[in-house]
Amino acid sequence: MSKVQMRRMRTSTSSNLADIGWPFSCSHYDSFDKYWEILVVPTSLCWGGSKICGLSGGSVGKCPHCPHAKSMSLCQVLADWTFISAILLMALIFSIAAKRAVSSTSNSQGSLSLRAHVSSYRVLVMVVTCLCILAVDFRIYPRRYAKTETYGTSVMDLGVGSFILANSLVSRQARSVSLVNLKTTIQSVSPLLFLGFGRLLSTKTVDYQVHIGEYGMHWNFFFTLAAVSILTSMIRVPPKYSGILGLAILIGYQFWLNNGLNGYLLSNKRGAGIISKNKEGVFSILGYWGMYLLGVQLGYHLFFGNHPSAANKSNNWARIRVLFLSVLFWLITLFLDRHVERVSRRMCNLAYVTLVLAQNLQVLAILMLSDFIAGSKISVLEEAIDRNLLGTFLLANVLTGLVNLSVDTLFATSPVALFILIVYAYVLSIIAGIVHFSGIRLRFW
Repeated sequence: MSKVQMRRMRTSTSSNLADIGWPFSCSHYDSFDKYWEILVVPTSLCWGGSKICGLSGGSVGKCPHCPHAKSMSLCQVLADWTFISAILLMALIFSIAAKRAVSSTSNSQGSLSLRAHVSSYRVLVMVVTCLCILAVDFRIYPRRYAKTETYGTSVMDLGVGSFILANSLVSRQARSVSLVNLKTTIQSVSPLLFLGFGRLLSTKTVDYQVHIGEYGMHWNFFFTLAAVSILTSMIRVPPKYSGILGLAILIGYQFWLNNGLNGYLLSNKRGAGIISKNKEGVFSILGYWGMYLLGVQLGYHLFFGNHPSAANKSNNWARIRVLFLSVLFWLITLFLDRHVERVSRRMCNLAYVTLVLAQNLQVLAILMLSDFIAGSKISVLEEAIDRNLLGTFLLANVLTGLVNLSVDTLFATSPVALFILIVYAYVLSIIAGIVHFSGIRLRFW
C-alpha cells in the first residue's frame, strides 16, 4: 500500500455514530487521547489569547477490543458533558485571568467591550481550526474529533460553519455599511477564487490526500466562501430582515433534502457533469448561505443595532440575549436531529446550521462573562490574527501541506507529533505577528 493511500484511509470518520470501530485498541487510543487533551489543548489555550471555545464531543463508538464498551446513542450533540464542562470552566478562568484593568474608562467602553469579545471569539475559532487541520493527520489526535463522513457531530465538523458565522456577525451587512455592486463584489472575491483554484492545482500536482466526500472532486472551502459572498451581494436584504430570507432558504433546502436530495448527495455515484462531480460543495452552498444571512441579522441586533438603553444596560441585555439564543438553538438542534434529519456537515442541513449557531453563541456567551472584570484589553496576537483572519487560515493550510509532504504523519510517535504541532503553532503565530507589525492586511472577504 502506498504512502498516499495509507494517508487517505484516515481522512474521515465513520458515518455511523453508534457502530464505529476504532483503528486502535482502547489502551493505545487512551494514550493518544491523553497526549492531546492534557498537552495540546493547554498549549492552544495559552496560544489563543488564554481562551478556548467549548466544543461538543464528537462521534464516539464501541471498541472491538473492549467487551465492556457500550454503543453511544443516536444523537451525540450533547455528549461528553463532563469533559466539556471542565474545558468551559478552564476557559472562563483563563479569560478572567487574562483581563488587565485599565485606569481610564469612557462612555463608549461598553460598545467597545462587546466588539472585543466578538474579536476574541473569531480568533478562537481560527486558532482551534488551524491546530486541528494539522493535528488530525497524526495518531495523537482523537479520532472522535475528526470530521464525520455522512451524519454526526465532531469538533472539526464545526470548523467551516463557525468560520462563516464568525464573519457574518461582523460583516458589512450586519454593520449596515452601504452595499457594493456585483462588479465590486466579484473583484473582492477574486482572491478567493484564485486561492480555490490554487489549492485545486497544488493538490492535484503533488497527489495530496483530499477526501472527495467532503466537497467533491474539485470544490473546496474557498469556492464556498466566494459563492456565499456573491449570492449575498446579488440578493440584497436589509440586515434586520436577512434572517427571514435565510430561514426561508434553509427550510426550502431541508424540504428538498427530505424529498430525495440527501440520498443523491450521500451516494458515491457521480456523473460526468461538473455539478455531479462536486455535488456536496455545490448544494451545501444553500445551507451556508442561509447560515450567513441568519448570522447577519443576529450580528445586527446583538452588536450593531441602535438601542436606546445605556451602554452597561445594553451590555447586560446582550449577554442575556446571547445566552438565551444559545439555549434556544440547542433545543431546536435536538428536535431537528431526532425528528427531521440528523446533523450533517457534508450537506449543511438545517440541523447542522442550528448546531453551529448554538455552539458558537454558547462560546460567545462564555467569553462575555469575563466582562464582569472591569476593563479589558485584547492581546497583540489576537489583534494580529483578527486583522488577517483568512490570511492566517491560508498560511495554516500551506504549513499543513508542507508538514504532510515532508513527514510521514501516520507513523509519527506521540512525542514527535506533539513537538511538530507546537513548532507549527509558534511559526504560525510568529508569522501572523510579523505581518501585523508590518501593517499588512490581507482582506479577501
